[in-house]
Amino acid sequence: MVSPSQAVFLGYMGALAAERLVELVLSRRNAARAFAQGGLERGQGHYRVMVVFHSLFLVACVAEVFVLRRPFPGALGWAALGAAVMAQALRYWAIATLGERWNSRIIVIPGLPPVTGGPYRFLRHPNYVAVVLELLAVPLIHGAWLTALVFTVGNAALLYVRIRAEEQALGEVYAQAFVHHPRFIPEVRRG
Repeated sequence: MVSPSQAVFLGYMGALAAERLVELVLSRRNAARAFAQGGLERGQGHYRVMVVFHSLFLVACVAEVFVLRRPFPGALGWAALGAAVMAQALRYWAIATLGERWNSRIIVIPGLPPVTGGPYRFLRHPNYVAVVLELLAVPLIHGAWLTALVFTVGNAALLYVRIRAEEQALGEVYAQAFVHHPRFIPEVRRG
């Protein structure tokens, strides 16, 4: 029998899966536009691994809650939900800021300057910050601590490869534009 909290969690995960499908459609549309403008793709080798990894994450969240009968963890669950919502807000701020240049793949249009507005004023990789927070928080909404642990560690390895490929593809203009921007944690500047 499914508990009320499990039913809500399952609904949340279904909405998250639907959202990812919408993002893939948006990504394909933006990729076609980028290629039409002379865009070049890099990092194809890890892209399929990334897609499989994120798909397995959604399955693992649900499986751990139902197979291992994880109970709703009360205050921790509510805090994790708050963190997941904040991650979504940051993610969509980054996506909106990039506009047609946002893509789940690494496609660079030669000659375009880097985007430095929105959350990119504070961080080099706000979307990846959102992903890190999301992979940690979403499973913890319903006590799936094992999924949170395994996928957070796996994501760190994946991001190591992804960020190196992305920063290399974006080149020297990007490096100069973001030389004083931290990758993940905004600096608090005084004075």
